[in-house]
Amino acid sequence: MEYSPQSEKCPLPYSPFKACTVPRPIGWLSTISSTGISNLAPYSQWQNLTFDPPMVMFAANQLSDGRRKDTVINAEETGWFVWNMATYDLRESVNISAMELSPGEDEFERAGVTKAPCHLAPGSRVAESPAHFECKYLSTHRLRGNSNHGWVEVVYGEVMRIHVDDKVITSDGKLDIKRLKPLARLGYYDYTYVDKSFEMRIPGASDKAVDGLEGKS
Repeated sequence: MEYSPQSEKCPLPYSPFKACTVPRPIGWLSTISSTGISNLAPYSQWQNLTFDPPMVMFAANQLSDGRRKDTVINAEETGWFVWNMATYDLRESVNISAMELSPGEDEFERAGVTKAPCHLAPGSRVAESPAHFECKYLSTHRLRGNSNHGWVEVVYGEVMRIHVDDKVITSDGKLDIKRLKPLARLGYYDYTYVDKSFEMRIPGASDKAVDGLEGKS
């Protein structure tokens, strides 16, 4: 099976595009509007960019009617957004927060999660989440789509403060990923979570490279 998405109809009943780039980490992002309304929404097009300084990005498609996502608008207007780790235990709340609600509705309340104060960002963190990044907004890069929903805005931020629950830190100072069970997006309506891991080290890597790859501080 092969086809050109620019000029040919997909020969499968469901597009394979999103099902190939998997698993995708979820950016469960909280913001607050300039009028004080809290917003919470998951983005499966989320990634870290670099580590010195730590920077992240997320991509937000417009709504089908052409409106921009509240998360993007809030980040631009307030200068901040917060990443909350989405986990298997919080999957139902993550899913509820994906609903398209009016800008005046508080998604924290709809999703049934608790607000925790931030140190720098004007909005709130998800108290039940085990890890958070408070991110200073840097810029938005807007990419043209073939439809209203196809337009996408790539938002960049710098991580200014990191929070991790002590209960998910191992005795040697690493995150206990199997205990965290981070949630990830697959294709279609499918998700997964991390419950297995294995280690591989690059043969011949220098001590400096090894420390960098492992994130040694």
